[in-house]
Amino acid sequence: MNIVIIGAGMGGLTAALALQQQGHQVSVHDRVRELRPAGAALSIWSNGAKILHELGLGRSIEQASGNMEAMRYFNHDGALLTGFSLAPLYGAVGQPACPIARSELQRQLLAAVGHDNVHLGEHCVDFQTDANGVTVSFENGQTRRADLLIVADGTHSRLRDRVAGKTIERRYCGYVNWNVRVPAQDDLAPLDHWDQYIGRHQRVSLMPMGRGGNGEHQPEFYCFFDVPLPLEALDDSGDYRAELRHHFSGWAPEVMRLIERFDPALMARVPIHDIDPLDSLVAERVALLGDAAHAMAPDLGQGGCQAMEDAWVLAKALSEYSDLSGALNAYDQARVDRVSDIILRARKRADMTHGQDPAATDQWYQELAREDGRHIMAGMQKTIEGGPLA
Repeated sequence: MNIVIIGAGMGGLTAALALQQQGHQVSVHDRVRELRPAGAALSIWSNGAKILHELGLGRSIEQASGNMEAMRYFNHDGALLTGFSLAPLYGAVGQPACPIARSELQRQLLAAVGHDNVHLGEHCVDFQTDANGVTVSFENGQTRRADLLIVADGTHSRLRDRVAGKTIERRYCGYVNWNVRVPAQDDLAPLDHWDQYIGRHQRVSLMPMGRGGNGEHQPEFYCFFDVPLPLEALDDSGDYRAELRHHFSGWAPEVMRLIERFDPALMARVPIHDIDPLDSLVAERVALLGDAAHAMAPDLGQGGCQAMEDAWVLAKALSEYSDLSGALNAYDQARVDRVSDIILRARKRADMTHGQDPAATDQWYQELAREDGRHIMAGMQKTIEGGPLA
């Protein structure tokens, strides 16, 4: 089958690789002229890592990712609330998590798909379907003919409304995320721990993200800061260090050191949005995939993993059904409820973490002080085991 994918992000590239391995002819197109990963790193939880193993990248991804063996929560002033090993979770699901630099994951996916199959600077503006195929139109006047179109152009998708048949509005989740990578040093956190500081409805996270593919670089932490803010309150000065000094004044010494050490040129500031769950992810000869299909708050760490699940399930459906409509229907049925559930759970988690109901957030803080890890890991295990390779 001849397949065109719009979007060369993690979802589009994973789909391209999975479909190539099924024997399909795939071309990937993206409007940008240079691929620059959105965000510093990606939490590939066990459900996503299992798919990368099936696609032949698991070993190299594990070698390039962070070694995350334990998890801790601290109060904003540095008092330990809870800490526990993640070994019981990994043992239960049969695969460790692989937090990794987005640039490294992108590099490995591009190499596996083949650079010749990825076309940059090609902005898809429309498509038309008929009984024999789909015609994909680009801003430069070029067209491509395919049997199937996959729309994987991210949370700001230009084509999602066309597939859904209605206008899909992005929804502000009420908080802003600053994310960056920093050299991993012991006075910030242990090199094998995921540490989080919480308080005042804000959050700071430090997660080990490895050394990169060649192993020659210093290991790094993936760090982010969350602050609930109205959009109109965002500072336009671009001085991220000053912003974070203001929002996190008086926090733990590790947080203050982190604010002074990051490179502002590497930092991204992102107002977090999601979309309401869609009733369907497909139309005639077209499938939505990744953030275009289910943009979600990052509070469950499942955005990238769900794109990988999409890719795997779609490729499997195309291999099992002789007719395209049957395959798309199977993909739709397998994914709609799964991603809808995760969108809503991530939204609920974001609200709780960031003080949408202050009493509920305060109760969560109190519960963490009594937590031994079992409840937290049970929630993670539920999410992981809902995937297609559980």
